[in-house]
Amino acid sequence: MVLDAVGASCQDSAVVGAGSGELRKALDFLREDDTLVVPSLDRLGRSIQDLIVIVSGLRKRGIGFTSLHEALDTTTPGGRLVFHVFAALAEFIRELIVQGTNEGLDAARARGARLGRPPAMTDEQVRHARDLLARPENTVTSIAKLLGVSRNTIYNYVPELKGGRLALAESANTAELPRPSRSAD
Repeated sequence: MVLDAVGASCQDSAVVGAGSGELRKALDFLREDDTLVVPSLDRLGRSIQDLIVIVSGLRKRGIGFTSLHEALDTTTPGGRLVFHVFAALAEFIRELIVQGTNEGLDAARARGARLGRPPAMTDEQVRHARDLLARPENTVTSIAKLLGVSRNTIYNYVPELKGGRLALAESANTAELPRPSRSAD
């Protein structure tokens, strides 16, 4: 289908319309003065940013790019102009989206909305877990199942458990409930 559309001018060109594995093979196969021909822009990349990166890489290697559906040919000055206009518009739209997102987050904070993931355990659940952990017959696994959370969540919300049950018993007199520690992932 694509070969019919490209015609005889396809002799030194690679034709792509497949998944990323085939695209990678085609990009590796291309040499200077070749032209990558795609049926449409959406077959080359998932986003405009992908397209810009791929086409810029091709240009640096001296490889042309043609999209049949959009009649876009970067081997000509006009085609390069159109592609750069697309790229500039895409960057502008991306910046507008980021700006709108940040304004929305600021407005939500001003309204007092709690942003982010909700806590896995309430203060009441943490107190209940501490009470249950004070009894030696209860295991962390059984308490986690009872509260509907994972063992790891229990350890995050009751950090003294990492020092063993003895450390938990010593800290039982503490009035303040600690919050889970954030890992530096």
